[in-house]
Amino acid sequence: MAKNYISYLHFVLFFIFFTVFPSKLTAQCAGDDNVNELICDVTNPIYQAVNLFSLLGGSPVPGGTWTDNNNLKGLNPATGILNAQYILGGGTYRYTYTAPATSGCTDNKAVVTITIGAYVGVGSEATICNEDKKFNLFTAFDSKVMPPHVNGWWTTDTGAPVNAIIDVENIDEKTTLHFIYTVPAVLACSPDEKSTNVQVTILRGPKAGEPSHLELCGTTDLAGYTDLDLFDQLEKEDKGGTWEGIGLTSPTDHNINLQEVFDNYGPGEYSYKYTVLAQPNSNICENKDATVKILLEKRLDFTGSKIVVSKDICESEIATATYSAQITQGLDPIPNGEYNVSFTVSGPGASGSEIAKANFVNGTFNFPIRSSYFKQVGEYTITVTRIVSTTSKGLCADIFSPFSAILTIYPLPRLDNATLAAIPVCQNDDATIQVTAPQLLDGRYRISYNINGDNLALGETAEMQSVGGKASFVVPEILNARSGLSVITIYSITNITNPAPQCTNTANVAGNLNINPLPNAVTVTAAVKDFCLNAPVTVAVSGLGNLTDASISYMLSESNSSVVQVVSKAVTNGKLDFVIPAELLLNTGSTKITLLSLTNTVTNCDVNLINVTDDFLINPIPPAPIVIDQQFCKVDGAVIANLEPKGIQYKWYNSATATTPLAADYVLKTEDYFIRETSAAGCTSEPAKISVIINDTPAPEMTETSDFCGLANPRISDLSAKTNVPSTVAWYDAVDGNLLPSATLLVHNAIYYGYDLNETTRCLSENYKEVKVSLQDCEVEQYDFFVPDGFSPNGDGVNDSFVIKDIEFLYPNYTLEIYNRYGNGMYKGDNNKPAWDGKNYEKSGIAGGIAPNGVYFYVLHFNKDNKPPKQGRLYLNR
Repeated sequence: MAKNYISYLHFVLFFIFFTVFPSKLTAQCAGDDNVNELICDVTNPIYQAVNLFSLLGGSPVPGGTWTDNNNLKGLNPATGILNAQYILGGGTYRYTYTAPATSGCTDNKAVVTITIGAYVGVGSEATICNEDKKFNLFTAFDSKVMPPHVNGWWTTDTGAPVNAIIDVENIDEKTTLHFIYTVPAVLACSPDEKSTNVQVTILRGPKAGEPSHLELCGTTDLAGYTDLDLFDQLEKEDKGGTWEGIGLTSPTDHNINLQEVFDNYGPGEYSYKYTVLAQPNSNICENKDATVKILLEKRLDFTGSKIVVSKDICESEIATATYSAQITQGLDPIPNGEYNVSFTVSGPGASGSEIAKANFVNGTFNFPIRSSYFKQVGEYTITVTRIVSTTSKGLCADIFSPFSAILTIYPLPRLDNATLAAIPVCQNDDATIQVTAPQLLDGRYRISYNINGDNLALGETAEMQSVGGKASFVVPEILNARSGLSVITIYSITNITNPAPQCTNTANVAGNLNINPLPNAVTVTAAVKDFCLNAPVTVAVSGLGNLTDASISYMLSESNSSVVQVVSKAVTNGKLDFVIPAELLLNTGSTKITLLSLTNTVTNCDVNLINVTDDFLINPIPPAPIVIDQQFCKVDGAVIANLEPKGIQYKWYNSATATTPLAADYVLKTEDYFIRETSAAGCTSEPAKISVIINDTPAPEMTETSDFCGLANPRISDLSAKTNVPSTVAWYDAVDGNLLPSATLLVHNAIYYGYDLNETTRCLSENYKEVKVSLQDCEVEQYDFFVPDGFSPNGDGVNDSFVIKDIEFLYPNYTLEIYNRYGNGMYKGDNNKPAWDGKNYEKSGIAGGIAPNGVYFYVLHFNKDNKPPKQGRLYLNR
């Protein structure tokens, strides 16, 4: 109703306008205004070309221009022809005509007013696909007639307002919707609104799903993709579609073994298309497909790859040289394609890194290197630090280690300020020329040289190795045939360390070479005496002239033969001698020595010797004597002369290497001895060893004291019983004295010498046990003693002294006092003075007068065990 009211209001306003102003206005040369031209049925074809000029009143001047005051479509401003069907809305519209400027009018404009009636169009049915997402309802009108006016509004069949463009994306099944389109009334043509119905059927389009792609390293990442379900790579897809792609066995197969795909077809991007068909018999929705892309890259293995840089140059080529490098693949093929190669250059005064982009073709990659790096002599290292395919996404961890090549700029070889020196050589020998060149770098060189002087040669060449500014080359023996002075001059030098380049430079270096003469061998002779086997064989060489030091080579033949031997000795008065090594003379018999060459060791010049020989004998060595080990008693003092065997042909030594024999009176010890036999030819045998044992028996030891009781009549056997060797001990009355029988009675305070006899070796001990015997160790209770009551000191040998027998054994410290009847002392005795011979010893300390016959008294002091003295009397009768 609100829209109807608005249309009515428009009509009233137009009516007031047209009643206030006259229907025709004078515009002079532009014509008169046209107040209102009604076009109520705008669909009539005649309104496709409305001539506005014809609608002007008055006498308009043609040739002017038209202006659409409403800025709508359909007007041709030059002709004034209007296609009213281009105006998509009912209402009143004005168009202004402007007369041409040549008309001279002051009022040169006129207006034509046109009212177009409402047109709602012809509603129709439309079938669309929800994949269109949005649908413009105006497209559902019948396209055979003009489109409806667009100043209307849309509602659903329930009256709910909607936009002309509706969303259909979320409609997930076939749906039919009804809409009503209404345009407002144009009162000049009709008081009512106009409406039409539109039906829209929405079909659901197929869904192939949203793919997610895979990017994998085919070399290392496919263990978990041997049964890949392609549906796992889709989301929101309709089932029932078909698949196509490498590795699938049928349209319904959706499982793929990526490992087999990679193994059979290699790296690359593989596409797997999933297609879902639209509803049958419908051309509204299109078939849909989604493609799962799987990128499989290969791990590149650059192991063994190499780089070669072209090329080494000489110093003189620096300004003009260009450089390039070539990389070759290792054992693992590198696929053809574009790669970025990162590399560095380092060397004298150069340091930089670059990336070269080029193609690997059949396993090789070529790229240039800027010459600005290479401005000095030296070695430059070109190191490849990385190789990456420009198409790679880095899915694989390539196997790569930096690898390098060296480009060398060689200096020109220089012999500036060089010197030549040569050690003198012999005629017909190679000569070594020492080159000292401070400016010559380490390396191998070829030189050209001339020889002048006593020898002459031109244009010769040689090679030499320079180390630390020093080198040497050889002048061959054929150029040194004459002794004397040769002058060597180097005039050219070429560096040949590498096959290319060979840098060459001129030179001018000279030096002297002295060539020594060969020694004279005409008078040389050799003489050798006969020798024993294993003895040093001396060779006497004479006829060596004025040589001071010489070296001679020789060889042996016949019974003893050898390879060439060399000996060097000083020469005195034309002679020298030397010893043939013993290992060359292992056989007896006749042997020949042949001198082969003679060398002057001062000049090292040598010459071959002809027919310088001598024969000599090597006499046999007698066999080592047959001997056995021998034993002696130490007490016997055995000497060398006691050893067996005996004879003047035998000599004894105390070591196998001793050269001085032992004297015949050399006292034997427990040690090894060696005997040699000397033959009639003066040859001495190898030593035979014997072991000599000098047996010694320890002296006996006392196990008890040597005290006895004399009253028990102890004997030698009793003394033996008190030793550690009672059965083998022997006693002597002195050292080197008499052997005492075992029954010999012991003597008080006597000294005895005991020796032990070893029953096994039958050796008497060298040392002895010296024992002093006491017979005073008696038990008083066991023995009695008798004091005689008289004696007869008449010299008849019977009872001539007064002695108390055996008292010294019982009371060794006793004292005896004898008095006369007047109490005068006559004698004092003890163990050391036991007998009274009847004299008075108390007068003047000397034997006084002879005691007369008579009675005398004694006092015996025992001095033992507090025993009281004993008194008694005795009778002296001569």
